Amino acid sequence: MGALSTMAALVRTILFQIAFLGGSLVLVPFALLLGLIAPGGALLFLGPKLWAGWFRLTSRAITGIRIEMEGTIPAGPQLFALKHESALEAILTLWWFEKPAVVMKQELRRIPVWGLASARHGSIFVDRSGSAGMLREMMRQAKAAVAAGRPVVIFPEGTRVAVGDTPPLAAGFAGLYKILGLSVVPIALDSGSVWPKSFIKYPGTVHMKVAAPIPPGLPRAEVEARVHAAINALQSDTRQSGWL
Repeated sequence: MGALSTMAALVRTILFQIAFLGGSLVLVPFALLLGLIAPGGALLFLGPKLWAGWFRLTSRAITGIRIEMEGTIPAGPQLFALKHESALEAILTLWWFEKPAVVMKQELRRIPVWGLASARHGSIFVDRSGSAGMLREMMRQAKAAVAAGRPVVIFPEGTRVAVGDTPPLAAGFAGLYKILGLSVVPIALDSGSVWPKSFIKYPGTVHMKVAAPIPPGLPRAEVEARVHAAINALQSDTRQSGWL
């Protein structure tokens, strides 16, 4: 990658940050306001949808990142298990899914305004220590979300991972799968090449692959093996470099 290409990506990243964060200064407080005045109502989910839509628009138009999806995301209460390589898919869960209850790390709850808005929206915050109390609380909130007709979205490897890494699934996934009694829909993606942890984001295509639903009631070892294989289906030497 040449110096000029890197400089161009840096400029585009700075412009994206200005546009996205500038819009967030309006949209995040708006989402919080809707969460306070319309708890449980249809308007509750309008704010997060607008914010994620603004992210989608600015990341596409300014950084040049495209998303190609193979398969269709089913509607209704399902357990969705996603590969997690970047902040991109974490934000876009609010765009791809209808009224999702997203399982996320407790640290995000402490972000001023955003954390409160996300809590009002029904995100499920968990302490990654994996304590028994944390797992019980995650199960309780997930069951309440499903009872309200919402999908539950989890990153089953437990945290964001580097490109090519395929760690085992975290302990909470199997318990959530068992107690909810839902099909699990694995989704593979390869966002880390264009959206690395470093500041600069690169133009390119993020590929998503929505696998066929895995039925409920399978033994733990079997469902974990199938989900692990499905969400890592794009982890190969044929991955895109990030410059397409």
